[in-house]
Amino acid sequence: MAVPKRKTTPSKRGMRRAHDKLAAPTYIEDQDSGELRRPHHIDLKTGMYRGKQVLTPKAD
Repeated sequence: MAVPKRKTTPSKRGMRRAHDKLAAPTYIEDQDSGELRRPHHIDLKTGMYRGKQVLTPKAD
């Protein structure tokens, strides 16, 4: 059974845990509509992706 030879210091423990945080989701402002949307995702209101019509727009 693997047993640590020495106690992990609070500094080393903190350095390891520094990468465990959750990142906030990224949003960008759409060039056409000006609304916020996720990058590399289709705009569901207009149906556009990278300047091309991909889906038919949603009816309100």
